[in-house]
Amino acid sequence: MIPRVNAAPPRTARPRRRNRSLQRERLLAWLRGTDSHPTAAEIHAALAPSAPRLSIATVYRNLEVLVADGRVDAVAGAGPALRYDANPMPHHHFVCERCGQIRDVYGLRPRNLARRLAREQGLRARRVRLDFYGRCPDCLQAQDTIGPAGGPN
Repeated sequence: MIPRVNAAPPRTARPRRRNRSLQRERLLAWLRGTDSHPTAAEIHAALAPSAPRLSIATVYRNLEVLVADGRVDAVAGAGPALRYDANPMPHHHFVCERCGQIRDVYGLRPRNLARRLAREQGLRARRVRLDFYGRCPDCLQAQDTIGPAGGPN
């Protein structure tokens, strides 16, 4: 028996249509109003006073939806918890390995990186995001004050 072959091309998957959620819209609005790159627990703590029935599970679920929809980025910080960023402007991140602070970095354009990636490895990038890791000015200053042996300089 010969297997049947469909003549019609396969349907492409459409993005899943999601119902509007007041909690999700409030979460997104709060996240767009901060540049602190908070964790889910920090977002929950900030929103809970005005929404006492908001659970941490709801925060995580809505963050997953917002990340999947491309409205929020999940950013790996210095610790184990993911941090979230709803800044729509093109930017990169600097993560302080000492204090864990994440700063937005603007204006750095990795020229020709996506073209080079396509040419050399056959990959097509839709966007580029770089994460820099090191020490922020405050931690560098504290390190200089303390000195390498842990005592004052």
